Amino acid sequence: MGLKQKINRVRKSKDGKVLVENFAYLSLLQVAGYIFPLLTLPYLARVIGVDSFGKIAFAAAIIGWFNTVADWGFNYTATRDVAKNRDDKEKISQIFSNVLWARCFLTLCSFILLILLIIIVPKFREISLLLIITFLMIPGRILFPDWFFQAIERMKYVTILNLISKFLFTIAVFVFIKGKSDFILQPLFVSVGFVVSGIIAMYYIVVRWKIKLQTPCFKEIKQTIKSSTDVFINNLMPNLYNSFSMLLLGFFGGVVSNGILDAGKKFVNISDNFMTILYRTFFPFLSRKSEKHSFFSHIALGIAFFISVSLFFLAPIIIKIFFTQEFLNSIIVLRIYSISIIFTAMYYIYGFNYLVVIGKEKLMRNINIKVSIFGFIISFPLIYYFDYIGAALVYLITTCIMGSLFMFYTLKIKKQLS
Repeated sequence: MGLKQKINRVRKSKDGKVLVENFAYLSLLQVAGYIFPLLTLPYLARVIGVDSFGKIAFAAAIIGWFNTVADWGFNYTATRDVAKNRDDKEKISQIFSNVLWARCFLTLCSFILLILLIIIVPKFREISLLLIITFLMIPGRILFPDWFFQAIERMKYVTILNLISKFLFTIAVFVFIKGKSDFILQPLFVSVGFVVSGIIAMYYIVVRWKIKLQTPCFKEIKQTIKSSTDVFINNLMPNLYNSFSMLLLGFFGGVVSNGILDAGKKFVNISDNFMTILYRTFFPFLSRKSEKHSFFSHIALGIAFFISVSLFFLAPIIIKIFFTQEFLNSIIVLRIYSISIIFTAMYYIYGFNYLVVIGKEKLMRNINIKVSIFGFIISFPLIYYFDYIGAALVYLITTCIMGSLFMFYTLKIKKQLS
């Protein structure tokens, strides 16, 4: 049966209709994800400048580590568990409550660690207010459990709430950010958007859908954290070559280099968010029907290749349109990162959307640890000698190895199971 026939067959099934509906809502969300940043990027680039861009990116890279700790892999394990028990409301309430309290506990630990780092590290102390404001995004993300909506395959709620948040953020940027000193308002608006959306989301979950919020039990919280540790490691390890590169670049090259790197990554991040639509839409479906993975992988890889090629050739036009002259060096950064899109897609297609689905988190963890350590090691010489280009190369080289290995082991497992 050809790919076209497979698509038609899935589309006409009950699961296919849910997939199409969720994909449509997430596509709408992604269109908004393109439009709103495209409206604010040129304005922010002109008003706050490359150095402030760099400060925001540097703070975001630091908080990225804490956000990974607060998530702890629940965005995959909890999604998988709820998807498998979606007809058992009592079980869903138990999973939801344990994950919520576990994330609150991890966030509290993360905040204490952040305060200690601000006290100890001078460079962190210089941007302490920016770090704390950026950290507020994490409580907002806890209140807005998009993993839950994904698990029950009701992505329209995620879409609507995100659209409201992005719209309010965009308006606030133009109204309140008028000069370089206002750059700190950008992460504040993002954090507030998450909090507002989260409050509305919790209302739907607890009041409208009658998901019972159970009393926290430390024993169950501990077990919930333990059961997601392998996926947490898989989420954490890429920070060794991704977020860490931004931190290292901040120390070696300064905030201007951070700004150039971040501008080059912006459109790749937007494209990665688009690809996340596919990963998130299919993940609950594949959790129940892993045999459909080949169908999914053909679609996702084809789209990733198209986006990668488009961004590579359009890089000069994109940077010149959306940024000022001081960002022109971001063209080479965008081109390097655009190549990585294919390998990042392989990372998710064959890693999270297959190895995690079939319970092979440990295999994925072992690969992730080894390759991430390699990326961590090469980041020092590459960033020291090649600045922001070196940081982009670190990401490309590491994702290339990681994605290729995940594909190799997935195909090997499939061959053994067939």
